[in-house]
Amino acid sequence: MAQNEEHGNGTTNGSAAEIVPLVHKVEVPPKRNVFKEVGSGLWELFFHDAPVDQFKGQSRRKKGLLGLKFIFPILDWITTYTPKMLLADTIAGCTIASLAIPQDLGYARLAGVPPVNGLYSSFVPPLVYAAFGSSRDIAIGPVAVVSLLLGTLLKQEISPTDDPENYLKFAFTATFFCGIFQTGLGVFRLGFVTEFLSHAAIVGFMAGAAITIALQQLKGLLNITHFTTDTDFISVMKSVFSNIDEWNWRSIVIGLAFLGFLIVTKIVGQKKKKLFWISAIAPLTSVILSTLFVFITRADKHGVKIVGHIKKGINPISANQFFLSGSLAAAGAKVGLISALIALTEGVAIGRTFAALRDYHIDGNKEMIAFGVMNLCGSVTSCYVATGSFSRSAVNYNAGVCTAMSNVVMSIVVLVTLLVLTPLFKYTPNAILSAIIISAVISLIDGRAAWMIWKIDKFDFLACLGAFVGVFFVSVEIGLLIAVCISFVKILFNVTRPHTARLGNIPGTSVYRNVTQYPNATLPSGILAIRVDAAIYFSNSNYIHDKILHYLEEETQKLVKSNGAPIQYVIVDLTPVTNIDTSGIIAFEELEKTLKRKNIQLAFANPGALVITKLDDSKFLAHLGSEWLFFTVSEAIQVCTMLLNQSAAERQV
Repeated sequence: MAQNEEHGNGTTNGSAAEIVPLVHKVEVPPKRNVFKEVGSGLWELFFHDAPVDQFKGQSRRKKGLLGLKFIFPILDWITTYTPKMLLADTIAGCTIASLAIPQDLGYARLAGVPPVNGLYSSFVPPLVYAAFGSSRDIAIGPVAVVSLLLGTLLKQEISPTDDPENYLKFAFTATFFCGIFQTGLGVFRLGFVTEFLSHAAIVGFMAGAAITIALQQLKGLLNITHFTTDTDFISVMKSVFSNIDEWNWRSIVIGLAFLGFLIVTKIVGQKKKKLFWISAIAPLTSVILSTLFVFITRADKHGVKIVGHIKKGINPISANQFFLSGSLAAAGAKVGLISALIALTEGVAIGRTFAALRDYHIDGNKEMIAFGVMNLCGSVTSCYVATGSFSRSAVNYNAGVCTAMSNVVMSIVVLVTLLVLTPLFKYTPNAILSAIIISAVISLIDGRAAWMIWKIDKFDFLACLGAFVGVFFVSVEIGLLIAVCISFVKILFNVTRPHTARLGNIPGTSVYRNVTQYPNATLPSGILAIRVDAAIYFSNSNYIHDKILHYLEEETQKLVKSNGAPIQYVIVDLTPVTNIDTSGIIAFEELEKTLKRKNIQLAFANPGALVITKLDDSKFLAHLGSEWLFFTVSEAIQVCTMLLNQSAAERQV
């Protein structure tokens, strides 16, 4: 409360102040530099992690070395690399390679590209990530959700069966744009855009995508040739049961037998962490055994569909196969952007999860650059979109990985496979690849997380359910759109409808809290205290104005029924209010006028520096009177109570 104070004897001047022993003065900060404030705000937005602080006070040589390490994180750990670490990374790399190779063959089918391109995508991108990436645990390669999303979007433009050559070029084009967008997001430090997908929406989207992917595998499991290109549940079920004549019992037996084997090994690996390697090598073991079975029994001559010939050799150059003009270029950019955001959301989340388990930090923006550069390099070497794989990263972590060198080892194993072993996959049945994919995507269905979301926040659960229903009953892109829209609706709801609370005093203390949470909290008759729990902007200023008047109306009705004294003071606690704009100030001006007409005085408690500065600049503070600005709610209540008592005493006289 702004008054003349004599702290030595506790006396004050002014009508209200005469009965107040001591009230702290609320100071208006010195005039601010608006341009400097805007600059610091932008700096905080884009550089909140202070990436350049490490260069301050360093010599030119040291700055150069730090700059190289900043661009190439591999330089940060390669100088201290030991044979013991190499052994651990070699074991981890070989283990994830045994999981990656069969998954790559299956995920390529999801994306609609030849199986060999799946292997290509586990050769070049992991090598690039090892140099640019900052995560020690993440394993790079194609993943199920991105493969399905990419395949679904690409097939809307070109058919992979009718025009496989242009379809593959279109996939490379989308991957190229994906790399550009990911790199751009990282360079311009716009990684926060991926955070608009809430955790709840991601849980629902992943669950819907997992079931959709599993349903798509019925084509290979049942040996169906004429299968729908739609991904929704109803279309897939219609396609399955309208083509019963194409079902092949041998494929079904092979698929279900090995699916059971894969699920059992996964359960064993989850229950006994030391046996993680069993579930890791199970997919490759299944491929080897099923391939031998088909080759020996020649089941392919009895209708069992097989992978067929996979050409040997390393990745061919594809830099001259992009669509860089026309409608396909625009479509490729759209597909690339969507794929980039989903791949980043999944990849960065996986990296942060394992970084937290091992107590180290990864830079989200640098990770985006790493993903972008590896997909750019991948697009010119016949790869499609790659990102961090949760299943492979979990195996990598459990195998005792030390650094990103495990990705290099995995790439070497894939290279050997491309140069020597690809002919051995000729008799691999499609059913086994379907079984591998189904067993891999089961872990994407997180029922426990969905239940927790339901218990904690029903609006969050609506986002989760909406994303799931959209993917499951319509399409992957519609599910993604619903997830984004519901996430934005939640943001808008929280911004436009901020939390407010009526305050009361906790008996025996000077603490004021929400009366809904603490029903025994009370206020002196004639006073209403309200707290606003958000910054006040144009989007919520009218709501806050109306909400305060609503609280006043409710309290007035209660007092009328109980014959209580009318409200004479409304105190607004601004402690949580970090900022206010002109709309917010105008809303307070209108509120003050409305309250004046009702013979009610408006007062503020504990405004922050930015808020009080803007109130002062707008002249509203001078209009209100600085004596109605209080240091705390407690002091505001103290003064208002004394004024009420003084008025009551004067009336009695």
